[in-house]
Amino acid sequence: MNPELSQVEREIYARRPEHAIVPTLDRIAALAALLGDPQRACPVIHVTGTNGKTSTARMIETLLRARGLRTGLYTSPHLSSMRERICIDGEPLSAEDFVTTYEDIAPYAAMVDGQQPEQLSFFEMLTAMAFAAFADAPVDVAVIEVGLGGTWDATNIADGAVAVVTPVAIDHTAYLGDTVGEIATEKAGIIKPGAVAVLARQPETAAVALERRAAEVAAPVLTEGVDFAVTDRDLAVGGQRLALSSLKGSYSDLLLPLFGAYQAQNAVCALAAVEAFSAAGPLDEELVRQAFAAMTAPGRLEVVRRSPVVIVDSTHNPAGMAASMAAVTEAFGFDTLIAVLAVSADKDVTGMLGELEPAVSSLVVTRNSAARSMDPGELEHLAAGVFGPDRVFIAPRLDDAIDIATTLADEAADAAGPRGAGILITGSTTTAGEARVLFGAASADRPAGGDLDREP
Repeated sequence: MNPELSQVEREIYARRPEHAIVPTLDRIAALAALLGDPQRACPVIHVTGTNGKTSTARMIETLLRARGLRTGLYTSPHLSSMRERICIDGEPLSAEDFVTTYEDIAPYAAMVDGQQPEQLSFFEMLTAMAFAAFADAPVDVAVIEVGLGGTWDATNIADGAVAVVTPVAIDHTAYLGDTVGEIATEKAGIIKPGAVAVLARQPETAAVALERRAAEVAAPVLTEGVDFAVTDRDLAVGGQRLALSSLKGSYSDLLLPLFGAYQAQNAVCALAAVEAFSAAGPLDEELVRQAFAAMTAPGRLEVVRRSPVVIVDSTHNPAGMAASMAAVTEAFGFDTLIAVLAVSADKDVTGMLGELEPAVSSLVVTRNSAARSMDPGELEHLAAGVFGPDRVFIAPRLDDAIDIATTLADEAADAAGPRGAGILITGSTTTAGEARVLFGAASADRPAGGDLDREP
């Protein structure tokens, strides 16, 4: 690994982690001002929500790039390499550019650190780097995913021309509130005067909060099910085939190489966001078709091995787990499904286990490398209460857990029906990222000894 990149990553990791929130925009706004406010250098499409943010942001960027625009994409958390978070024209910053961007910003960050009650955090530093890199490129449009919430998220120093809100559910209650309505109110902060709000189908209390904010700032609202919708969806080899009705036209025979109804929902929201951003008429249907066929979502129901089938998924809350399990059941329908689970201790673990149990034959509990990962013994105790002790196995490390799951899948294969046995590795972004490395789907491009506790 590039030694300069390793040093830079260590310095960024040494800052307050992204899950330790101190809600204010003062620090990031001060740094951005010293940098010349790079967040204003190009139009922004801003994406928030509880589940589906990263996939939707990636889809928006793919559609924009297919239209010939130079794009910036900022997402979080990362799976394997910190550089994944900042992409230009669909590619992560090179190691050299990542280091250069950091070194350009570091002196100004030191000034802000000395002036503010709290130093800039890990996430604030990377957010400033993203805006600076996009301004320096320069890009035509930046697609920016919120890290946590909306109003007080560091990305909210930008004023999005389009504000996209994917489905809102219960998560991060310590910071965002205990109800869906409270959480939606916090996320609604990205809807600014002059923006167009693109809203996925929402629980009623979330819809009320989001529409109230839009009315306060006189932002037009485009809503799934009213202004745009998935009109048809069928399983296809390697994904699904969609027909979509959107703001300016209808699009049929779109192959989306991703699994699950929720990815179809993300796709139509992305299409609506790009149409809202564009002043022209309907997008060229063949262009849209090509863009959809090229869409990817690493770590989101990603098949990393074929025999037995191993699927990696970064789901980390009950609503996301419910959607993932529905997608696995629909797309694969394994006769026997073995799950490997490593989760953060501060999540609704019992709720996630409840969503897993109906579809999973055996569960292997373990931990990942993150400091917040739940102890396997504690996770085993919780899992036994949901699955029963005979269906739960324990391993000290993720690689050991995968070995146990593979043995269980091999043993089940002889007795399984025509759909065979499969393995699902899930529980957090950290779990998904480390599993991808173990299966050779990604490089272990990260600083030795760094805190990989990436789940916000």
